Amino acid sequence: MALPPNRPKKTIETPRNYFIWGPTMNGKSFLASEFPNPVIFNTDGNAAQIETPSVDLKNERDPKTGAIKTTVVEQMLELIKDLEKGGHGFETVVIDVIDDLVTLIEQAICEENGVDYVGDVPYGKGWGLRKTFITSIVVRLKALPMNVIYISRYATKLEGTLEKPIPSLGDKDLNVVNGNCDLNIMCQKIGKKYLRRVVDRRKNYQRNWIEDERILKILDSVIGAFDKGSASEPPQPSKPVEEKKTLTQIAEEVSVELEDGSSVSVEVKTNDNLATETLYFQHEGSGEFIKVEKGESLDFLDKDIYDPRTKEDYEKQNIEQYVNDNPPPANAPNTTIKAPRTAKPGAPRAPRAPRTK
Repeated sequence: MALPPNRPKKTIETPRNYFIWGPTMNGKSFLASEFPNPVIFNTDGNAAQIETPSVDLKNERDPKTGAIKTTVVEQMLELIKDLEKGGHGFETVVIDVIDDLVTLIEQAICEENGVDYVGDVPYGKGWGLRKTFITSIVVRLKALPMNVIYISRYATKLEGTLEKPIPSLGDKDLNVVNGNCDLNIMCQKIGKKYLRRVVDRRKNYQRNWIEDERILKILDSVIGAFDKGSASEPPQPSKPVEEKKTLTQIAEEVSVELEDGSSVSVEVKTNDNLATETLYFQHEGSGEFIKVEKGESLDFLDKDIYDPRTKEDYEKQNIEQYVNDNPPPANAPNTTIKAPRTAKPGAPRAPRAPRTK
């Protein structure tokens, strides 16, 4: 292999590796399906129920003995080898979900070594195999001339008195997967809106860097994908993807008959950007809590980043704020009132009982 020429080379500025996470039914798989010509490596056994070309990832078992015949590791490496050959027409590969793939790898290691837990394999071999397989799969996928998307579920962790949303993928695996991605995107549904926002990114991407118009269209729907105030930013702010509308909502015109028998088209405008119930949010930057009553506008979500919170979080924050704003006096005076004497001043005392010897 020859050394490269000693001069700067053109870099690829279009992000190709994505980590997408969020609660169930919050638009993660839908976002992944928007990428060009995707193939989905699915872990929930629903490959036959979706139109997008897909493969079920599993530890294939012998129907007679129930033992694993082909491990998910062998299956993944074979699929990657087919992608590396080219000529398949796919431009995007989606792992849906990466959490389950890790679990299937652990399952294969445990069964092959006759243990119930990866750590029970002697001399740390189980952990070594696990790390090798996961890292190998991620590195080989990154080397493909394709878009690579990892989907993860949603979890929370307690920071002080508040629950912070985090991916459900474990920290060590997250470091491997997210460390090889360009954009970390969280999907969440608030009211009737599906929001997509960037949590982390490899570079401060600019719109004019993105050469693929199809990727640019997708990133324009993701809050925080590009720097705010950039000269290359679109003239209008990107809007979150909305949930599929009903037949009533998509009706754009109705015909109204006039007195003279003629008709006129009347445009019907609906405002779906309203809270359908009382919601609570916390501003990501300032930490300030806000309460949105049913029927109030959610337009502020298009302009800044707010995290959803529970009613308990909101009320607890109000109590803590009140205590902070109204601290007790440093040296509170003793205001205890002594009980009054029953006898009047100067009155003779009652005789004491005589002592007995």
